[in-house]
Amino acid sequence: MFPSYIPPEASNLTEAASIALTKQIKQVAISTPLSQEDVATTYVHQGSGSTPILLIHGFDSSLLEFRRLLPLLAAQQLTYAVDLLGFGFSQRNLAIPLNSENIKIHLYHFWQTIIGQPVILVGASMGGAAAIDFTLNYPDAVEKLVLLDSAGLAKQPAIGKFMFSPIDTFATEFLRNPKIRQSISRAAYFDRSFASLDAQVCAALHLKCLHWNKSLIAFTKSGGYRSLQDKISTIQQPTLIIWGRQDKILGIKDAIKFEQAIPHSQLVWIDSCGHVPHLEKPDATAAEILSLAERNFGELC
Repeated sequence: MFPSYIPPEASNLTEAASIALTKQIKQVAISTPLSQEDVATTYVHQGSGSTPILLIHGFDSSLLEFRRLLPLLAAQQLTYAVDLLGFGFSQRNLAIPLNSENIKIHLYHFWQTIIGQPVILVGASMGGAAAIDFTLNYPDAVEKLVLLDSAGLAKQPAIGKFMFSPIDTFATEFLRNPKIRQSISRAAYFDRSFASLDAQVCAALHLKCLHWNKSLIAFTKSGGYRSLQDKISTIQQPTLIIWGRQDKILGIKDAIKFEQAIPHSQLVWIDSCGHVPHLEKPDATAAEILSLAERNFGELC
């Protein structure tokens, strides 16, 4: 049986990894200064080890995007994945403005409540921007940083200026369309056979959560994650940049820019791989992250 806070459409999942991870999703009430009410926050954890790994998903996604990577990491390390404020299966409290600042604050209080020790922070796509932002503001909480085909260098998108009613509603309904989501999914992979029926269910399951569309509109209107390019040179943590060589979503230029800008960084290319190495090449991605976990600071520099 799936947890009660997971939409019933989870019964349409077909892959063992997806089913197993969905059944393990937990919900915890996180107290934050953002509201007098706790935020019901969904997460999973597996494994054991001295330095936890914390996985952060991308835009309009959920922790299910780590269904293939997390078990591989957890075989050797204590590993968590969390749904960010306003995303995944975490509660969408419309009284809390959904922006990058509040996402960061909520994530910190999740970390403080559930983990409470420095982590290897792994962010995918928009989750990479969230991970960078978190690292810059809470450096003591992050021992090492991993960016998977990360956002964070592009300027603020202009679309937020046009997200007013009824255009905002039309935009979210456009993103809800199964054909549109499948097209986006196919573009994320080098091998498009990965855009399976199970992948479609995983990518759309959180759309059934209360206020999905309102939260997505609010986040887009906030401007999302602005460029962090002027700040990333101050990151002191050892940073591993993993990038699919055939990324058609963000391209590959930003991978090199990240490596050049972050002082203690290393860039690893994953061949025959698109925008989501954690889904398309989970074994290679896990091997690189676990190797980082074992290395001392000087070994990466």
